[in-house]
Amino acid sequence: MPLRDWVAALAIIIAWGVNFVVIKWGLDEIPPFLLGSLRFLLVAPAAFFIARPAVSWRVLLLLGMTLSVAQFAFLFTAMRVGMSAGLASLVLQSQVFFTVLIAALLFGERIRPHHVLGMCVAAVGLGLIEGGAVGGNITLLGFVLTLAAALSWACGNIVVKYAGKVDMLSLVIWGALVPPIPFFIMSWLFEGPAVIRSTFENMTWKGVGALVYLALMATTLGFVLWARLLARHPVSKVAPLSLLVPIVGLLSAALLLDEQLHPLQWAGGLIVMIGLAVNLMGPRMLKTLRALR
Repeated sequence: MPLRDWVAALAIIIAWGVNFVVIKWGLDEIPPFLLGSLRFLLVAPAAFFIARPAVSWRVLLLLGMTLSVAQFAFLFTAMRVGMSAGLASLVLQSQVFFTVLIAALLFGERIRPHHVLGMCVAAVGLGLIEGGAVGGNITLLGFVLTLAAALSWACGNIVVKYAGKVDMLSLVIWGALVPPIPFFIMSWLFEGPAVIRSTFENMTWKGVGALVYLALMATTLGFVLWARLLARHPVSKVAPLSLLVPIVGLLSAALLLDEQLHPLQWAGGLIVMIGLAVNLMGPRMLKTLRALR
């Protein structure tokens, strides 16, 4: 890739990795469902400047409810009830395995040996992450809800696959029209009008800054650059870059939130990363090993 594309890739990795720290900051002032509503409310106006993707409204609704509403409802709640930012960035990547399994069930896509190996390796790593949850640095509920967020992301991936060849930026922006209302209804029902009113009355620049970052950097800019990279380069070259996001997530959480992980969790994180790498690049890794013999 040319230098400018490497710079774009680095910007995406940093924006998406730090995103989890910013979510924690946002949740300090804004309850989960209201945070989801406001985040996508800030993204939605971009639809006035971008043509609607060539998909049905049903596809947009499904995409919005899976990739945006379900994923972030589970993720924000998980981080509110005890999931650390760094580990959330890592565990959320299990969406890769859920996507492979769902695609096999719905589309009959073949699960290859490196997929099975990658899933087994990652499962061991996830077990170590939860097993190392000493001192209350994560809760079982937070861990399970993060897995639910990953499953929701995988369902969104399947909707994108069903949509066929379509401009990803347009799909993401128009899909952002769906979440604000369902999120606000959930906020009204479960968080309550008193909490909503209090949030707006007491929100500081910390909350506002978190919202702007989540809407403009993590969502809009991140997907703009990602879509451009996918358009210019093979998926096999671009997709593995997402493996660096949890590394930035873990490091930024340690630096900015002072999150301390148990040694078992560091080991589990490394094993999950190996499983992800095997799943994404198994054939290429095998080919490289054969060439070294």
